Formats: sequence, C-alpha cells, structure tokens
Amino acid sequence: MKQHPLSTLGKILAATALAATFAAQASTPKVIKKVPPEFPREAAQQSISSGVVKAKMSIDGEGKVTEVSIVEAEPRRVFDRAVTRALMDWRFEASGEKQTHEVKLVFRNED
Repeated sequence: MKQHPLSTLGKILAATALAATFAAQASTPKVIKKVPPEFPREAAQQSISSGVVKAKMSIDGEGKVTEVSIVEAEPRRVFDRAVTRALMDWRFEASGEKQTHEVKLVFRNED
C-alpha cells in the first residue's frame, strides 16, 4: 500500500554521497560533518521517488562551505534546494586555503 506523500515530510533522505574532485585539485578535502538532504515534499507529491544531483561546493580555509552550485540534476530543479541547504551545513577539515569539491547525491524515497 502506498503511503500518502505528505508522510515523507520531515524524513531524512538516505542519500549516498560519492565524492569527486576536479582534476586540477591535488587533494580531496576531508569531510568532518555531513548533513543528508531531506527528500522534498513536492517530489513525493509529484510521485518522484528518485533522482541524482551533482553539486560543486566552494570551501573556505576554515573548512566552511561558502557557496553551492548545481552542476547537473535529474530530474531538473526537483532536489536542488534540498541539496543546497544540506551542503551549506557540511564542514571540512581546515586546510588554510580555499578549495572546491564536487559531490554526487543520489535520492531514493524509501517509503
């Protein structure tokens, strides 16, 4: 039996983050805090049960994410806001210099 889409509100997505760095970057920043994105209520209401978002983060020297940009998303614009909110809360080990880092988040509504 299918659950009502609103029952997914507030649930945390079982997202898998696969890290990928730019070729020009010498080392991968070490993640010290990951925050999983929430599965958007709007996606559940539209019967969208999965998706993939590739995002690029700018990280300051203290390890704080300062900017998130969506590189690719399927379906488009469905999970972007949830990904941006979650990634802004990620933290990396301080390196003393600005870095960029790409991640791929896979969404699956597991109701």
